[in-house]
Amino acid sequence: MQRIVRPALLATLLAGILAAGGCTVRPLLVADATVVTATTPVSADRLSGVLVEDVDTRYAQQVRNHLVFLLYGGRGTPLDTRYSLDLAVTRNTATAARVQVGGADQPTASTLTLTSRYRLRDAATGALLVRGERAVTAAYDVPRQNYAALRAERDAEDRAARELAEVLRLAVAQDLARIDVQ
Repeated sequence: MQRIVRPALLATLLAGILAAGGCTVRPLLVADATVVTATTPVSADRLSGVLVEDVDTRYAQQVRNHLVFLLYGGRGTPLDTRYSLDLAVTRNTATAARVQVGGADQPTASTLTLTSRYRLRDAATGALLVRGERAVTAAYDVPRQNYAALRAERDAEDRAARELAEVLRLAVAQDLARIDVQ
């Protein structure tokens, strides 16, 4: 019995080591300015080479501002950019819950969804490298006072913009890492 168990255990262990050796998990971002190759993660300098194009709405501008801060680390827009990022941000609100008060259905909770379609282009040639879409939802309470309801919606918009910028930063980093491998 022991002669059969020991080889089976060794075979299982060897198969597990081989399976783990084929794993392609690697870090996505690094803080230092290392050279990016197919086997190293995306550097902060590489992300700062992405120029985020101008947008036209308030909520899109909030997304852009947060994304610019995340990509450039608080520094100004870089002079030499290798990539151009076009953002198209749309906004949608939906009532999440209704409470009947005095015979009228009044919304008491809503959700706000910001959706961004993005295109990453080569800045020198204008060639489309990647396109994608990301969305973020923020919930908020709707009070009876009009100004308070507007302020709650604006706060949800700002929260969603910050979170969408973080999601877009990760998406762009993944796209840049994928471009390096090709």
